[in-house]
Amino acid sequence: MRLKYILLLALTISLICLGCKEVDAIQETTLNLAETKNRPTLFGDGIISTGLYQRDLAVSPDGNQLMYTLGDYKQQRRSLVQLNKVGGVWSKPELVSFSGVYQDIEPFYTNQGNTLFFASNRPINNDNTRKDYNIWYSHKIEGKWGEPKPLNNTINTTEDEFYPSLSNNGNLYFTATKPEGIGKEDLFVSKKLNGVYQKPSVLDSTINTKHYEFNAYVNPEENLLIFSSYGRADGFGGGDLYYSVKDKSGRWSPSKNMGKDINSDKLDFCPFVDVNRNTFYFTSERVVVDSSKINSIKEFKVMANRAQNGTGNIYSIGLDALHLEL
Repeated sequence: MRLKYILLLALTISLICLGCKEVDAIQETTLNLAETKNRPTLFGDGIISTGLYQRDLAVSPDGNQLMYTLGDYKQQRRSLVQLNKVGGVWSKPELVSFSGVYQDIEPFYTNQGNTLFFASNRPINNDNTRKDYNIWYSHKIEGKWGEPKPLNNTINTTEDEFYPSLSNNGNLYFTATKPEGIGKEDLFVSKKLNGVYQKPSVLDSTINTKHYEFNAYVNPEENLLIFSSYGRADGFGGGDLYYSVKDKSGRWSPSKNMGKDINSDKLDFCPFVDVNRNTFYFTSERVVVDSSKINSIKEFKVMANRAQNGTGNIYSIGLDALHLEL
C-alpha cells in the first residue's frame, strides 16, 4: 500500500513538472515575430521587456535568434543577451558567451547572421588604459560566437564610437563625437571599398544638426535611415526618432520626426527594422503609471519591478503602419 502511495505521489509530481515545462514553452512562443501590430506594443512583456533596462534589439536574418542589451536600473552594468528558437520554441534569455565582463551594447547582425557587430568599452589593442567605446565584431564558428575583434583605427579612435549599422554593401553607419562633426554628437558613415573601410565622413545637415544625433539604423538597400535626435524644436521630449530617405541622386532627404504615434515625452531611440518580417523595433523610456492602491510591500516591489516603469523597454510595430514616405 505504501509503495502504491509513493508511486502515485511520484506520478503526480512528474505531471506537475511536465505541466510547468509546457507553460514555459507556451510562454516562450509568445515571441511571435511574424505577428505585426498597427501601434507600438511592448515586446516580450515579462520575457524580454522587464523592470530592468532593455535596449538595442536585433533579429537575425533567419529569425531564429534575438539579441539585445540588458542593463541594471542605472545602466552601470550592461551585457548582451540572446534567445534562440529551436523547434519553434524560444529559449530563455542567456548571456552571450563573450559578454558579462565589459559594457557590451548595441548588437547588429551581418553576413546572413554569421557576423555580429557591437559596441564595447573592453580594452582595445591590449591597452588596459583605454575605457572608451569602440566597434567590435565576432564571427559565428560552428554555431557559437568567436572571440571579438575590434575594427581598425580608421573607425575606432580614442573617443567613443557607438551603434554600428551596416548596409548590404558593407557601408558602416555609427555615432561619434569628432572635431569635423556638426553638433554635440553626430552620425557618420564609412564606405567599404575593396573590403576596406574608408575614412568616416559626417552626414550632412539633412541628418545632423547642432544638437544630438545618435543611434542610426540603415536598411540593407541603404535608402532608409532611422535615428534619434535630442534638442530639435519639433521634438516631443527626451529624444525622438526621425527618418530620412535617399533620393535618386543619392542624397538623403531632410529628416522628419516619426510623430507622436511613435515618439513619447521620454527618450525614444535604438531603432531596428526586421526587414524579413516587416517589423520596426525601438527602445523607449516611456512610463505607464499604475495609480491603484498599494496594500503591501510585496505589491510595491511587484509594481516597481514591472515593465514600463521608466527604465528602457523594447516596443514593436508593423513597418507598414509607419507610413514612411519611401
